[in-house]
Amino acid sequence: MSHESAGNAAGLARDYYDSSDVDGFYATVWGGEDIHIGTYEHERETVADASRRTVEKAADKVADFLGPGSRVLDLGSGYGGAARYLAGCFGCRVVALNISESQNQRHRKTNVERGLADLIEVVTGSFEDVPYEDGYFDVVWSQEAFCHSDERAKVLSEAVRVLNPGGRLVFTDLMAADDAPPNALRPAVSRLGVEAMATPGFYRQHLAELGLSHVDFEDRSEHLLTHYLRILEETQRGGPELRAAVSPAYLDGLLENLPLWVDASRNGHLSSGIFHCHR
Repeated sequence: MSHESAGNAAGLARDYYDSSDVDGFYATVWGGEDIHIGTYEHERETVADASRRTVEKAADKVADFLGPGSRVLDLGSGYGGAARYLAGCFGCRVVALNISESQNQRHRKTNVERGLADLIEVVTGSFEDVPYEDGYFDVVWSQEAFCHSDERAKVLSEAVRVLNPGGRLVFTDLMAADDAPPNALRPAVSRLGVEAMATPGFYRQHLAELGLSHVDFEDRSEHLLTHYLRILEETQRGGPELRAAVSPAYLDGLLENLPLWVDASRNGHLSSGIFHCHR
């Protein structure tokens, strides 16, 4: 992957999340704060509640390393729901690194409103070039962000570089299943601006090559179909709030694209889960 194409992927991710249409869609349909694949207790659960549950389950993996004085790096922090959960529940200091200044502005504003601005530093930047020294963080965290990079091996290398010896890396991602046919997901992922998605096998291999131990993957792919059906249903319902938040053209595009994700989930071509490993 050339530096030019990698830069293009980062730029596309920034432009994608800075779009008012995308902002409106995530705020009204996907839960607003936690734009993650949900963990559902029943098929009618709200997307926001299920997405927050995924944050909680990931935090449970590293709870022993979170507390006053601990430093956490959230790579691709979005609107800051996870950063606020970690800082608010555990008192840890969080650096929230995110490429979209539009998201970051909302993140900072909400932190002030929740009284958490002193614990969370929101930094505009790329997780392919993390602006911190080696071994600075006790926990490195990310949720469904690496899928926007075409240099995922470099992203993992940066995550490990800034993690202190004995620290923990925990992340979720939207992935292709290890046995998904080549190009099966290309129509669905085209709007993300990347060539292809990673697989669980890709992450296991690269994490091992980086010297991480106790690499654990909790497969939560069984929630994907429910999640995308819920997202599609809420989009199809298209109430006044959604129609006011996004343009008609963008809404039409969603209604064409989201069924592709539903089909990919139903066909077993997608994977999702929580990686947790030790340095």
